[in-house]
Amino acid sequence: MAAPADEILVDARWLEPPQPMEQVLHTLALLQPGQHIRLLLHRQPFPLYAILDSRGYRHDTAAQADGSYVILIRPAQGNTLQEPPTA
Repeated sequence: MAAPADEILVDARWLEPPQPMEQVLHTLALLQPGQHIRLLLHRQPFPLYAILDSRGYRHDTAAQADGSYVILIRPAQGNTLQEPPTA
């Protein structure tokens, strides 16, 4: 099943730190207006939460039945991504 166009999936389950955080930080730079990141992890990324907050992103975390986590990451309200200027 393909991810919706407004979602970038980062499946970082079972990667060792700091790889999940590096992938998320790289993906943040790729976000277009209206997009969000769906991060899949086998543990909660507590250090990442503080970084996201400081950069103006919010996150919603949901524990899954198998013990993994799904974290949705998007710009905080009032910190929407801007369209690049047109030439």
